[in-house]
Amino acid sequence: MALNNIKDLSYFELNNDINIPKNGKIQLEKDHEALKVFIKSNVIPNTIKFDSLKDRFNFLMKHNYIENGFVKKYDFSFIQKLYNYLRDQHFHFKSFMAAYKFYIQYALKTNDNNYYLENFIDRVAMNVLYFADGNQKLAMELADEMIHQRYQPATPSFLNAGRKRRGEFVSCFLIQTTDNMNTIGRTINSALQLSRIGGGVGINLSNLRAAGDPIKKIEGAASGVLPVMKLLEDSFSYSNQLGQRQGAGVVYLNIFHPDVVDFLSAKKENADEKIRVKTLSLGLVVPDKFYELCREDADMYLFSPYSVEREYGKPFSYVDITKEYDNLVHNPNIRKKKIRARDLETAISSLQQESGYPYIINIDTANRDNPIDGKIVMSNLCSEIMQVQKPSVVNNTQGYDQLGTDISCNLGSTNIVNLMASPHFGKSVAAMTRALTFITDHSDIDVVPSVQHGNHLAHSIGLGAMGLHSYLAKNHIYYGSKDAIDFTSVYFMLLNYWTLKTSNQIARERHQTFYHFDKSKYADGSYFDKYVTKDWGPKSKRVKELFKDVDIPSIDDWKQLKEAVMKDGLYNQNRMAVAPNGSISYINDTTASIHPIIDRIEERYESKTGKIYYPAPYLSNDTLPYYTSAYNTDMRKVINTYAAAQQHVDQSMSLTMFMRSTIPKDLYEWKKNDITNKMTTRDLNILRNYAYYKGIKSLYYVRTFTDDKQEIGANECESCEI
Repeated sequence: MALNNIKDLSYFELNNDINIPKNGKIQLEKDHEALKVFIKSNVIPNTIKFDSLKDRFNFLMKHNYIENGFVKKYDFSFIQKLYNYLRDQHFHFKSFMAAYKFYIQYALKTNDNNYYLENFIDRVAMNVLYFADGNQKLAMELADEMIHQRYQPATPSFLNAGRKRRGEFVSCFLIQTTDNMNTIGRTINSALQLSRIGGGVGINLSNLRAAGDPIKKIEGAASGVLPVMKLLEDSFSYSNQLGQRQGAGVVYLNIFHPDVVDFLSAKKENADEKIRVKTLSLGLVVPDKFYELCREDADMYLFSPYSVEREYGKPFSYVDITKEYDNLVHNPNIRKKKIRARDLETAISSLQQESGYPYIINIDTANRDNPIDGKIVMSNLCSEIMQVQKPSVVNNTQGYDQLGTDISCNLGSTNIVNLMASPHFGKSVAAMTRALTFITDHSDIDVVPSVQHGNHLAHSIGLGAMGLHSYLAKNHIYYGSKDAIDFTSVYFMLLNYWTLKTSNQIARERHQTFYHFDKSKYADGSYFDKYVTKDWGPKSKRVKELFKDVDIPSIDDWKQLKEAVMKDGLYNQNRMAVAPNGSISYINDTTASIHPIIDRIEERYESKTGKIYYPAPYLSNDTLPYYTSAYNTDMRKVINTYAAAQQHVDQSMSLTMFMRSTIPKDLYEWKKNDITNKMTTRDLNILRNYAYYKGIKSLYYVRTFTDDKQEIGANECESCEI
């Protein structure tokens, strides 16, 4: 019986029973029943069987399902050994959602989509063999990490590894434009190309001249950023990967750009169709100066990028607005206009209530913590990637007079619950770092030379984490508590230490570092100052117990690492980033990213099947009190959690704020004297400022749960789902 002709769909009914309490209790056992029926009635009868493993590989290669090259790097006796090991681990999905998501979205199928050609073990084997690149020792280490779900490659990597007909392994891209028609044209072409090959695209528009700026000395000739936004939106809509999914993009604009009010207005539901952008995401690049002006209830000046570039000799994004603000205000050669800072602050919160946008990039915070020579000017579609860029100079033939550096994102994630059970935390992270390094080494985005160039110079990766709330609940720790914050800091300190150690080892093996390592804070040792002067190990008795079987680097260990890095360098310019996660967290039977759960029983709507329910991992009578919905959680607890991790993460993290249109009683002390319990722009202003003062680099969506049980700003970032 083929997949398109399955008669027994009772697993959906069993899964839906989870949402129907019986005798006042959640019927968690129904999910396990649904899983068994799904495997029995859907998976087993619709999976093609082979007489031997050798026959299976021969069939897949002969019919162009998988590539030949990576398989031939191994003697087949080793592949058999690898499979024997994987099978001996007796992997089983723990929930219906995990199995369903894997087989529907990730498992290789026949060309007619009627039969499965692989199970989870097969997909792990493809990843292991591909990313180990013939290294049998690394292959076995990766097999250990992936079959025990301590490591999860990003969706594009996990899905495409080994396939003959595939997309790229990278998750997303960041490009910027400068203030001329050649670069704008090149940017639109780049957006088309990058959307075609997969992944979301972030584009920085801050350098473009504002509406009303002169063109060839003709005053008022420039149309500003909005027409370019419309062109980009149409480009993403057109370049949609053969109709498989809508192209996805985000445009970033500096908050001191004169078009900022129109930029935000373009996302309003009642905006004129001529300017409204429906599918394009919006992000604001926010220097420290904006927070200062809001705090002082002062006017703020918006500066023409056209005149700023002519005065400073560099694009607008590369001028330090906070440092130069007063000079810009008093310079008569700089075109400017004045608005009230708090009016703009309120407009931002109002739009976040309505749409979830804009994302907020605290750019000065990002650059203060940046150990790399150069400047961060933007982020990506999910706001967790922050790397230095250099602008390109494009000539009249659309070629490059000066090839700049743009960014591709090579992402993967640790599963916190499972990694904490690893027999050797450091060895596990080392294997993950090497797998991600393979992706950056073999990524070749030649359709956009600036992205290709940036990747070849930086070798950047982004290792993150998922399952924090799962781990805390499993261990009876409340999310956002002192113990939870302590645990989060130590966990990400360990990721930082071991990714640094492994990157240093790779640099020593290859006698190669990332470009301009010698100009970084790693090279002069200053990056390590905070680690060689303070013990970052666990503080509380409870957290010390959790890490009792994990080696915690001492100050002396950090000193030795500092000396090693200063001597031999690092291979990877960037190493860590925490993406929002998506369907891949379900396959890992864990909670997404490091934010709280949405619901104890999460309801997912699948377009072809209707509603599917996913009980929080390890949900039981014992863990129930520790699973509070994000919508009932004080967002300062979330911000504090991310801040604890951020101090160890060299890039950023996708921090979503979860709000209710009617705020629960006593959640925020400032609401006690408010005349309304409804969410207001003031609430968002307070929380956004709190995040800034806690050192948060970026804020992703604001998701609002309305009184009629709808979600605003709940779009899922498919590109950076890990």
